[in-house]
Amino acid sequence: MERAAKRELVSTLNDVFSNTSVVVVAHYAGLTVADMQKLRAQMKQVGATVKVAKNSLAKIALEGTDVASITDLMKGPTLIAYSSDPVAAPKVAVDFAKANDKLVILGGAMGATTLNVDGVRALATLPSLDELRGKLVGLIQAPATKIAQLSTAPAAKLARVFGAYAKTGEAA
Repeated sequence: MERAAKRELVSTLNDVFSNTSVVVVAHYAGLTVADMQKLRAQMKQVGATVKVAKNSLAKIALEGTDVASITDLMKGPTLIAYSSDPVAAPKVAVDFAKANDKLVILGGAMGATTLNVDGVRALATLPSLDELRGKLVGLIQAPATKIAQLSTAPAAKLARVFGAYAKTGEAA
């Protein structure tokens, strides 16, 4: 790799580390090309990205960022998964690691907070931003639906009462 390409990669990684919500670091030794493609596809579906970068370049890119605490994890064959949604990358990484024991999660960072393996797993159990948005919309719509039901219920009851009186009047 030429120096210019290395500088560009370091610059790109620095932007990634500065602007993403969460970074997950994992060992990928033993994963096949097909497995890596599958992992990348799963990450892409949720808006996350996986990169394999040389550890020395990743360490340089980490300098001066909030996630610089993960520098110690950059040993051996590591990959970096990141996303702007704080739950997306950890969720896919943990699910993939359950199905494929060759992917070993080492830890990560969420902003300035360093995460160990358990921290990454805890993030993976949380609902994603889209799921939370859906729940909020449901909660906001629920009272409106109940109000609509309550406002129409008395009229429906009155109609049934009048209908019952009309039937009794006809029977008499």
